[in-house]
Amino acid sequence: MRAAHRFRCADLPLLSNFLSPPFLRCPVWSSASQLTYVSTRKFAVKQVRGQKKEQKKLKANKQEVEIRQGMTAAALAAAMNKDFDHVLEALLNTAVDLDLLEPDSVLEEKWIKEVVTRSGMKFRWAKLSESREKPNKDCQKELPTGEKITFLDTPGHAAFSSMRARGAHATDIVILVVAADDGVMTQTIESIQHAKTAKVPIIVAVNKCDRPQADPARVKRELLAHGVICEELGGDVQAVHISALKGENLSALTEATVALAEVLELKAEPGGAVEGLVIESRTDRGRGPVTTAIVQRGTLRRGCVLVAGRCWAKVRFLFDENSCTVMEAGPGAAVEVVGWKELPSAGELILEVESEQRAREVVEWRSHEEEQEKLQEDHSAIQLKQQRHLEEYQRQREELAHLSWRQRKAALYRANKTRFSIRPSEHADSDELRLPLVIKGDVDGSVEAVLNILEGYDAQHQCQLEVVHFGIGDVSENDINMAEAFGGSIYGFNVKASRSVQNLAAKKGVALHLHTIIYKLMEQLREELSSKLPPCVSETVIGEASVLAIFDVSVGKKKVLVAGCRVQKGSLDRRLKFRLIRGRDTLWEGSLSTLKQHKDDVQTVKTGMECGLSADAVVDFRPGDVIVCYEEKEVMQITSWDPGF
Repeated sequence: MRAAHRFRCADLPLLSNFLSPPFLRCPVWSSASQLTYVSTRKFAVKQVRGQKKEQKKLKANKQEVEIRQGMTAAALAAAMNKDFDHVLEALLNTAVDLDLLEPDSVLEEKWIKEVVTRSGMKFRWAKLSESREKPNKDCQKELPTGEKITFLDTPGHAAFSSMRARGAHATDIVILVVAADDGVMTQTIESIQHAKTAKVPIIVAVNKCDRPQADPARVKRELLAHGVICEELGGDVQAVHISALKGENLSALTEATVALAEVLELKAEPGGAVEGLVIESRTDRGRGPVTTAIVQRGTLRRGCVLVAGRCWAKVRFLFDENSCTVMEAGPGAAVEVVGWKELPSAGELILEVESEQRAREVVEWRSHEEEQEKLQEDHSAIQLKQQRHLEEYQRQREELAHLSWRQRKAALYRANKTRFSIRPSEHADSDELRLPLVIKGDVDGSVEAVLNILEGYDAQHQCQLEVVHFGIGDVSENDINMAEAFGGSIYGFNVKASRSVQNLAAKKGVALHLHTIIYKLMEQLREELSSKLPPCVSETVIGEASVLAIFDVSVGKKKVLVAGCRVQKGSLDRRLKFRLIRGRDTLWEGSLSTLKQHKDDVQTVKTGMECGLSADAVVDFRPGDVIVCYEEKEVMQITSWDPGF
């Protein structure tokens, strides 16, 4: 009874097995036999269950190997924490030729799985991309207070005056950089005027303070004459001594900028429609028209529709100062904007509109307004010209009022004939003394600077200078063709020309000049202008002689007048030209027929020696006359145009 009770309580799960149909067909045993069978069955079931649990445990503890397409044998071995020989052993008795297998051999997908499986491991595919959090190790200029400052750097060369003026109007604070050794320069005074015109406060940064000859106090005294009074002298303008080369005291400059911004309460509204300013514009080969813009109000985002001048854009990309894409830019941020249909000019105001249709309407209206203004200007110019013509006609009528109509008609005919007659020689020379130009620059401001310099060209009487085309971007084949058509030259500033474009220019004989320094570009332009001018004759005095006496010498049946002279300066050379001067008048210029010394023909006579000479023409020599021997040489004429630097 105790055994039966044990069966019912302890081995209750086995009861269903004994009651199943196979066991119902077994013979009836005694109680002792029944207990023996039950105990044996119980042990066997427990052993099978233990093996299954152990197999599950082993399966759960299998090493997981991360595999991917195109794995080499060495990479697979490293992923399995095995060596290369293990991979060879796993591929035994397979279709893989082990003699050709090397550690850098690429395995097929099925053999990668086979090696992992035969090694008692399980595999999983590597993810294509994993978003792993990496610490931000980027380097930025970061202020302790967390503020951000946008600096717009403008060149200090005299040619970029317009760029500095735009910079003063685009910024909230002007940092006036003055060299401690040079002091206040012309560009410094000009920048002060730009800041005053734009009504923008100034912070003085006295640079190059690390140099031995630096004198910051002198700089501050010189600024007094231009209305910039530093705090040390009782004014309200901050002055910070820095060294840009060594990076000294730059943090103090940024702190001064932030402090002034807080005092002035410089704030902008990040919401609402975007307003900004085009700082610079250029054409990028991969991006198309690109502008550098500073946001003054609102937040600029991708997809915004903008209008600037007679151009519009739907923003496709925004790039920061490190050429990294950004999703938006708030007030004070400078970004590159991609998506313009045409290239706006630097200095144009940027406004956001609600749709592309609205942008087209604005551009069409502005184009119409500009055309109307141009027509009005042309009309005014025509009226002014007509008024001047009428006044000239009335003046001529008054001058001829006393003549009869026949005399008046004859006088007008002679005047018109003289006015419209052109000498053939002048017409022929006009084509030679002409230089058409094609100007290319990297950005709009560069082209503007070059054109502003060329506007001051004042040597049209020597050589006509004409800009037939200007544009932004690298020199193209169209530029070469245009320069060839006009017979001109190409000048590029901060741009490049591909090898094919250079070869085309050489083939067509087009002069191609590329420069990165503006004053060198202007120097070469002056040289080309000078080469267009005809050479001028340079006269060099070789010697002077005074006439002492006059003799008549018979040469055959002809009498020749001979002047007896003494050389006072230099020497007389028979091969050169001579001039007879009496008082202040020049009576003769020409060559000598004879030059003798002691009855011998000579080529030269030196200082202090006496000689006799006769001219190649009839000349009235008199005692006291001066005979000058001079040499003429053709030298290249230099243009009178001075670009100002």
